[in-house]
Amino acid sequence: MLLAILLALVAAAGNATATICQRLGVEQSAHEQGSTLSLIRGVVHRPIWFLGLFVMTLAFGLQALALSVGTLSSVQPVMVTEIVFLVVIIGTWFHGQLTWREWLGSVGTAAALGAFLALSAPVGGTTQPSAESWLLLDVASGGAVVVVLLVSRRGSRVWRAATFGVAAAICYALTAACVKSVADEWPDGVAQLPRHPGLYGAIVAGAIGLVLGQQALDAGPVAASQSVLLIVNPIVSIVMGTWLFGDHWQASVPRLGGAALALALMFVALSVLATSPLITSTGTGEVLSRGRPATAGGQ
Repeated sequence: MLLAILLALVAAAGNATATICQRLGVEQSAHEQGSTLSLIRGVVHRPIWFLGLFVMTLAFGLQALALSVGTLSSVQPVMVTEIVFLVVIIGTWFHGQLTWREWLGSVGTAAALGAFLALSAPVGGTTQPSAESWLLLDVASGGAVVVVLLVSRRGSRVWRAATFGVAAAICYALTAACVKSVADEWPDGVAQLPRHPGLYGAIVAGAIGLVLGQQALDAGPVAASQSVLLIVNPIVSIVMGTWLFGDHWQASVPRLGGAALALALMFVALSVLATSPLITSTGTGEVLSRGRPATAGGQ
């Protein structure tokens, strides 16, 4: 499990870097607010957005490797450390000040995550889901995304960013589940992968999640979208891992209680990070490009 955790940590750092690059690409693009097609047409002309997409692809590969050697219930919670890396990047590269809030949130997230993994020690995860299970999961996930998008039509910028973040989180959790099912078949040979339906499920769910993620970045503060995404994703992934792949946990009630408490504390620490002035804004929306060093250029 240690290898899976290390791979997931590197993938999380890559995702944080990709988020910054894509946010800069969205900021610098000329597009109509709230229009998905206009947003896509705008960002495709920004090289830094493609850099973010490239880094995200590398991070996705590392995440797939982590899922191939670990469980869905252990890898996905580690991915929440993305917001820790996000705070560090903004605080250093964009000249932000790291205060007690950032230190408390970062250390709290790391400590609570470590306690959760140590106490829960999820194992198993080798069960191949049935076609019926996949159908039920697809219907439930699709229905949840539709409902969330419907309620996102009205509300403040923070609310819209958060709801798009929830929808993206569900899609990314489904993507990870599909990748896990494909990764478990790697020992049978790479030539067999194009025949695996999970590969195409991952492509579809990942593409939808990518669009929703861009909409979340465009709809409001990055803190609102990313914090919600990083909290909802592991919860949904734990449910999927237990239901689909047979992840099982320590049977001891005290250990399970401690793991649940650690997970709750991790979400509290994430909330502290989400309110950091480095990544939140009380105005019409944060503009990261204003804080970039002059040497960063106009990419």
